[in-house]
Amino acid sequence: MPCERKQLRYGHSEGHTEVCFDDTGKYIVTCGSDGDVRIWEGMDDDDPKFITVGEKAYSLALKKGKLVTASSNNTVQIHTFPDGDPDGILTRFTTNATHVAFNSSGSRVAAGSSDFMVKVVEVSDSSKQKTLRGHEAPVLSVTLDPEDEFLASASCDGSVVVWNIEQQTQLISWPLLQKTNDVSNAKSLCRLAWQPGTGKVLAVPVETKVQLYERGSWDHVSTLSDDLLTQPINVVAWSPCGTFLAAGSVGGSLTVWDVNSKLCVERQKHEKGFTVCGLAWHPSGSQIVFTDTEGCLSLLDGLNTSVSNTEHTKAAVKKPAKDYDALFDDDDDDRLMDEGLSETTSPAKKPVTGDDDDDDDFLMPSTGRVRNRGAILDDENSQDTGSLRLGQDKFGDDDDTGSVVVPAAAKSAPLRPVYEGPMPTLPQKAFQPGSTPAHLTHRFMMWNSVGIVRGYNDDQDNAIDVEFHDTAVHHAMHLTNSLGHTMADLSQEAVLLACPGTDELASKLQCLHFSSWDTKKEWMVDLPQGEDARALCLGQGWAAVATNTLTLRLFSIGGVQREIFSLPGPVVCMSAHGEQLLIVYHRATGFDGEQALGIQLLQFGRRKKKLINGEPLPLSQRSYLSWLGFTAEGTPCYVDSDGVVRMLNRSLGNTWTPVCNTRETCKSKSDHFWVVGIHENPQQLRCIPCKGSRYPPTLPRPAVGILPFKLPLCQTSTEKGQMEEQYLRSTLFHNHYSFLSSSGYEIDEDGQGQSQKEQQELLMKMFALSCKLEREFRCVELAEMMTQNVVTLAIRYASRSRRMALAQRLSEIALEKTNQIQEDEPEEQEEEPQYSRPASRFGQSESTGGRYSSRHDQEEEEEQEEEIREEEEEEEDGQEMETEESTESKKRVNPFAKEAGSPVMPSLTPIGKAGRSNPFKMLGSGKPSAPSGQPRVTNILDNMTSSKKSAPLSGSAGKQSKGPVLKPLAPRPKTKTQSTLLQMTNTKSANKKTQQNMEPPAVQHKQAEVPPPTSPAENTENKRPKTGFQLWLEENRKNIIADQPDLEETDVIKEAMGRFRTLSADERLTWTERAKGQSGDAADLKKRKRAGGVEGGAGGEDENGQAAAADETSAKKKKSLDPSSKLSAFAFNKN
Repeated sequence: MPCERKQLRYGHSEGHTEVCFDDTGKYIVTCGSDGDVRIWEGMDDDDPKFITVGEKAYSLALKKGKLVTASSNNTVQIHTFPDGDPDGILTRFTTNATHVAFNSSGSRVAAGSSDFMVKVVEVSDSSKQKTLRGHEAPVLSVTLDPEDEFLASASCDGSVVVWNIEQQTQLISWPLLQKTNDVSNAKSLCRLAWQPGTGKVLAVPVETKVQLYERGSWDHVSTLSDDLLTQPINVVAWSPCGTFLAAGSVGGSLTVWDVNSKLCVERQKHEKGFTVCGLAWHPSGSQIVFTDTEGCLSLLDGLNTSVSNTEHTKAAVKKPAKDYDALFDDDDDDRLMDEGLSETTSPAKKPVTGDDDDDDDFLMPSTGRVRNRGAILDDENSQDTGSLRLGQDKFGDDDDTGSVVVPAAAKSAPLRPVYEGPMPTLPQKAFQPGSTPAHLTHRFMMWNSVGIVRGYNDDQDNAIDVEFHDTAVHHAMHLTNSLGHTMADLSQEAVLLACPGTDELASKLQCLHFSSWDTKKEWMVDLPQGEDARALCLGQGWAAVATNTLTLRLFSIGGVQREIFSLPGPVVCMSAHGEQLLIVYHRATGFDGEQALGIQLLQFGRRKKKLINGEPLPLSQRSYLSWLGFTAEGTPCYVDSDGVVRMLNRSLGNTWTPVCNTRETCKSKSDHFWVVGIHENPQQLRCIPCKGSRYPPTLPRPAVGILPFKLPLCQTSTEKGQMEEQYLRSTLFHNHYSFLSSSGYEIDEDGQGQSQKEQQELLMKMFALSCKLEREFRCVELAEMMTQNVVTLAIRYASRSRRMALAQRLSEIALEKTNQIQEDEPEEQEEEPQYSRPASRFGQSESTGGRYSSRHDQEEEEEQEEEIREEEEEEEDGQEMETEESTESKKRVNPFAKEAGSPVMPSLTPIGKAGRSNPFKMLGSGKPSAPSGQPRVTNILDNMTSSKKSAPLSGSAGKQSKGPVLKPLAPRPKTKTQSTLLQMTNTKSANKKTQQNMEPPAVQHKQAEVPPPTSPAENTENKRPKTGFQLWLEENRKNIIADQPDLEETDVIKEAMGRFRTLSADERLTWTERAKGQSGDAADLKKRKRAGGVEGGAGGEDENGQAAAADETSAKKKKSLDPSSKLSAFAFNKN
């Protein structure tokens, strides 16, 4: 009988354990000294359901959906199976019970105790008890005769006694065991066992042997022994057919005997040598499960009884008279094991292969499919298929024994209709997210971001405690739970409770509206007869309850019935946040372990609308939903039983993106994280670590941990993969700004600006890495996702990296972005806000964000004007305005805005416009640098920085409007950060129009670089054409000064900017075109120069033949190195 021993696995804490199978063989049930009963769906179940029955569980028995346990509180309890609901106390002892056992029909339970007594109790009426007194020491084990006439018990007083149950008297007592004073000191547990069926033999483990006593005469009939057994046998168990006896010993030995031949047919050794203290056969006879004193669980699989049965049958044929009775006794045993199955599903018994057929029968109810469809024709477990045919032949020869039975079975088995498709999955029950199972006496009814609702339901108290994380919301509350509420939700306004209905009472919904300003702070509603609450939740000013009639009822927080509608399927759970309601329900029957769930997302408010309409909810394979809710910012998310956290991606058509896998953080398979909340800013997954369980106990109060998010992108161990993951996560986790803004909520503009700055930094880093790897096409893809300002920086970087083809392509992208901004501008002022503004190519929407303002254009412009003024005033005071600048730039929708939303790295990025100081220079922004600026003109892109060097000193020279803007700011030496901020904000205030209404900086510089500079001071300014704003200012400066003669130069500029904004888009465009017309010739010269092979970064000589002295050249080289090194430092190091 070769068999496979499965790998040992941890089940309970160290100490005595017991094990059994349920009637179908689908579940393995264990109990241990940790007080838990665990229900395993096979050895591979990593998350067994568990029932806490006491501080310790000493024994258990299971029959017909009733689970009986002996626990440390001196009681024998009964629970329903497999639900695990408490079903009362069967009996009590003065000390703890040591062993419990069912009779064969499941109508009676026998229990032995340390107070020397044995009780037999009727399961249906626990008041009907029989007490057997006579032992003089604690009882070790009890077992009921299959005929319900006798009971056998073993005791620490050394005796094994057989009792007559009805007369409550001892029939016989055998002094077989060594005396001890307590069960814990006994050498053996001496678990007795009656042979199934008629109970002809009682097996008693004595030392290293098993003694068999005959029923009725009580004579010793035989002894089963094995020379390899050296330590006492602890427990014995009969196979369902009654032919084999298995024994587990103190030393970890497992032995199986054929009782008829008295031969040992199987030997196994515990892999760690621990004492075997629990043993049970699978109803099919093909498996033996066992547990040890260290809390571990294992299984012997592949046990086969066909050979021995065949031998037994052969012997029966030779002795027709006497042994036929025993043969049909076995058949009766099988019939007993088949009870509960219909005659049609339980095939006729065949003595040869009866056990294999039992295997099929018992697996049919639990899995719905036959495990071995060809058992009769080809038994794959059989060692000798020839013996099968031989047995049938011999049996067929005898007309009296089974000639009718065998042919019928042989015909019916192959013709049995078999469904071979996928099997339906049991639908998961409705639950409240953030609650622990309802069968627990102490449980969390709700744990969310507002507080905790605990439920207590024990002998002393049935109450509910409500505790708030922030006591400023409300003080803690203690509520008596007289109605038996099982569901709860908690918000900043109220506590919502619901209880199921009974035959007499309707299901009730109770709301404690503690934020109400009147004195009546509670209301209650009875649901219609036959309608039970299944799920509930609280939103902002409303409450929802879903019932078993596929109905959802919506109430106001004050108790007004507002809406009622039908759900497409049975509800699983619900969650609410503000005006949003998220509903998950069964949309169909799942198959092969999958749950088929659907989800609806509704938004209430002035205009009620359905955002997600019954789409399938993606789950991991063979998993179920374990938590559903919203982030603190209002984004729907959920967690499945595999620990995968998914979040709604509103910018990608309401798809679900996996953002974290909590299983990756677990140390063992049985550990889990119980989620209580999710935050997007900061990015935090708040959860409670649960060791060996899926949910935490109420006491001691569990500690909340924080897990990071990580998107499951490819190759996240590489630098490229890490930056891609960070970028994608940043864009996903900041989509909520768009949603909140479009819903009319105020948003944290500082945080929004910081997020976009972070995204652009990551894009620039990825761009630099791609340049390093010579992936120029990838560089262009990344540039398309950048904002216009960062593309300018990328152009500069590409130029210094000597990648002129790339720089040229990037300049085209910059031009395209500028044109697009011009086109989008009037439309965006009219359009409603979008989640993310569409951009030139994919990805741009993520980086640029969206337009968030829904105000009138005029109000918007006034606000922007104020912000510009405040910003410039603060700059003059030397203050750093990094955050404000970034948030402000996102809000602008005017011709001065550079693009939709790019506060891109203000501390690092010089926004390339003429007339700005160079942030990459070692010295202050105002230091003159004209001599080195001249030769640098030859570089297509470097002139962006050189143009910034001398601009602060140039006061006029064809750009009179430009100089005054910067004069007040230029002379001040600043830190690098401050000078950069000046450039950024001045760029915004003075030159935003340039970026929108003209070509991108790269193109402008290229056009402007050819004309020879007239003087060192004017050189850098004249390299660039005038902007439309500058031309307008030249013509209107006198009017402004005439209107307000007291204005300073900077105030003149501000006033001019304000007036220029009030022009129509067409008028501004006209000025821009005039400015472009002045620079056309320069563009042609620039193109010729580029064709002549200008090198980037180093700096050649000016095309017009300007002489560059040796000292000027050396100065130029030093300066060109300076910005280059700083730029590369920016590209690879995060400041």
